[in-house]
Amino acid sequence: MDEKTAVLEAMKKAGEPLNAGKIAELTGLDRKVVDKAMAAMKKTGEIVSPVRCKWEPAEK
Repeated sequence: MDEKTAVLEAMKKAGEPLNAGKIAELTGLDRKVVDKAMAAMKKTGEIVSPVRCKWEPAEK
């Protein structure tokens, strides 16, 4: 499973918007890896921010 998939799965399982630190905690990935994956997903529109500094999948 690649980093993007792991991040999206963690977001879907949580059922609420999460920040990068919480995603890193849930997935066991390094925070820098999570930040990089999230930056790429922000550009492609795979994740959206309903609340400042928290993210969720664009399509639930």
